[in-house]
Amino acid sequence: MNGEDYFWKATISELKQGYYFKKETNSYTCLICGKTYEEGMIYPGGENFYTAKKAMEVHLVAQHRSMFDYFLEMGKTYTGLTDNQKELMKMFYEGDADKEIVKKTGAKSTSTIRNQRFSMNEKYKQAKIIVAMMELLEEKKIENKQSRKKEILIDIHRTATSIDERYAITQAERDEVIKRYFDGDNNLMVKAFPAKEKKKIIILQHIMKEFTPNRCYEEAEVNEIIMRFYSDFVTVRRYFIQYGFLDRKKDGAQYWVKQV
Repeated sequence: MNGEDYFWKATISELKQGYYFKKETNSYTCLICGKTYEEGMIYPGGENFYTAKKAMEVHLVAQHRSMFDYFLEMGKTYTGLTDNQKELMKMFYEGDADKEIVKKTGAKSTSTIRNQRFSMNEKYKQAKIIVAMMELLEEKKIENKQSRKKEILIDIHRTATSIDERYAITQAERDEVIKRYFDGDNNLMVKAFPAKEKKKIIILQHIMKEFTPNRCYEEAEVNEIIMRFYSDFVTVRRYFIQYGFLDRKKDGAQYWVKQV
């Protein structure tokens, strides 16, 4: 399981630090890009050498600045924050005083900024309660786990361009679509791409497993991967961009797995 797969399963502590430790492989994995460092190995970094954990911490700063910055770059769909609120959060994080923020933003007064701080604090308290409730639900022991398959929702890729009922996909629905549309050799068996949104998203998610994060693909390489599954590579390539799976240069010369 890479960082992308684990992101929504991560604990609050893991999300804050930006990586998780996997006992089975004795390694640290970046939640953003999936970069892995194995415990017991020594990694070079400039003129220095680092343990696996320290190398991961250095990697996060060098490649992603900070988890706070990464969260700010996530869309409103996930954070619930407007652009103005993100700007304020950034200044709060950097320790700007209310008077400084008034000057930078052109706000009417410091009381306006204090009201924003209060509003954020109330959201924080509400979020803690929701998190606690959801964790209690996760911990709830259910005897017949198989029966829950109809209810368990699959994770949404965190670069989705929008989140609505199309993404309310259960594990059972996913399994059914994969079984129906892919043969034993993992070939997509359809003459026309499904029009139903849920089926389309499930198929796109499945094909996306063929793409490696942190790698740039030439357009021809993207086409080749898609054609292993479906002949109309132009349509599928467009869907990958439309649904936020891939990003690309303006001229379409290179593509990569979207991370934010």
